[in-house]
Amino acid sequence: MSMPLPGRTLVDLDGDALAHCARHLGARDVASLAMACRPLRAAAYCDAVWYHLYRGQWPFQQVPRGALGIRELYIRRHTEVHQMKFDDPLSSIYYLDPTEPTPSHLMLDRNGVWFSQGPVVKRLRLGLDMELVETYRTHSARITCMRLFPLIDTPLYRSDAHRNEKALATSSTDRTVRLCWKGQSRCYKGHSGPVTALADKLLDDGECKILATGGEDCTIRLWSMNTRAKKHPLISTLHGHEKTLSLLSVAWHKSSLLVSSSKDTKVKVWDTMAPPSSVSSSCVGGAHLNSSGPPIAIKCYESLCYIAAGSEVTAIDLRTMKKASVLAPRNQRILSCEMLPSEWLICTGIKDKALLWDIRKSQELKHTVAELHSDGPVTLLHLDPYKVVMGAPWDGQVHVWETRTGHLVNRLSCDEPVKSGGRSTMSAMAVDGCRIVTAGSSSTRGSLLHYQDFLRSSVPVALPGKEVSKFWGSQEYDDED
Repeated sequence: MSMPLPGRTLVDLDGDALAHCARHLGARDVASLAMACRPLRAAAYCDAVWYHLYRGQWPFQQVPRGALGIRELYIRRHTEVHQMKFDDPLSSIYYLDPTEPTPSHLMLDRNGVWFSQGPVVKRLRLGLDMELVETYRTHSARITCMRLFPLIDTPLYRSDAHRNEKALATSSTDRTVRLCWKGQSRCYKGHSGPVTALADKLLDDGECKILATGGEDCTIRLWSMNTRAKKHPLISTLHGHEKTLSLLSVAWHKSSLLVSSSKDTKVKVWDTMAPPSSVSSSCVGGAHLNSSGPPIAIKCYESLCYIAAGSEVTAIDLRTMKKASVLAPRNQRILSCEMLPSEWLICTGIKDKALLWDIRKSQELKHTVAELHSDGPVTLLHLDPYKVVMGAPWDGQVHVWETRTGHLVNRLSCDEPVKSGGRSTMSAMAVDGCRIVTAGSSSTRGSLLHYQDFLRSSVPVALPGKEVSKFWGSQEYDDED
């Protein structure tokens, strides 16, 4: 009787076999395999695997022939694309009705753009041309805040066909909150004044998902997302603030804790798992920022909460409610702020520049990584590990800076560059990876949305006084594929 053949495991695969399997994997999946064990690391880093990933991401881009391995080429190309270092992005412009309000809220989704105009929300489908596909007229007054929540993270999720869909939450001065998804909607009523804040994430008390809202009535309302609670969604009302709610954020280390901040710069932490009958005991901590202005940005990471208000960014330890650090950009009022605590970076926009900070320095004094100069007040900001994107309303231009070096890498126009002969302004901006959309207006062409995608770009940007890299050539088909 013949002996059975020994079984083969994943670590027995060579680079070519793993490359064949990688047709169903992305770069992150391959990187995860590389961290599993040493044999898989060697196979996952081979050129065959990364050649397939490169061609899958950029099918019309010839793989450069150079000293670097294909994996290094992939990483460099990926980095430069995400830093928007090209002159030929896929560009699409959508012109708005000049009689309608200027967009004030703008969000960029996987395959769509969401924006508000007064009491109305619209969604555009992305493609060669942006196409209006949905209009929500559920509010009777100006929208104050918008959020998108993955449908799969809510009780509203029904099937895998909706895996990539989002639920839209909006608050308004009409005192209501609306939730819209897949052609359905729900209205939350309870605030006695305009609703001014929506939590950045859904709370999770272990049994259901909860949406937190705050308003001019100085209260926080907790709404159940459970479909069984459709007729009576209000779970509880939290009292304790004396001024209008400005910001709400869910704690990073515990998803049942809610951090709230009001216009008088008071900060409170609430335990949403506390019984509704003990509303007074729901508040488990408080602090005062001693700031000269209202809060404009908030971000929770690990056990810390970073809040920008007045001329300071304060980090509060949510376990003790004591200040962990204070960042003060030269006593200048902060107009915008983006925080990336996982990379130890904070960027603040002031009257004529943006300041990029390294927050690893302790106590009061922080280290400024770079000063990014602007022609006007920096009210629009985006920060990620690759780049800082900033805009000034009256400038009509977007400036892109490299996060690691602080070097200017590109300038983008709100309008079509060849047609922007008149003055243009910008009212909103949203960035997602290598994609950006801006809302603005031109003195000659009216209000518009400008979408740009750098994923398939190939022509390096040429900035005055800066040498242009010739690393990336023209786009070609590769006969080997």
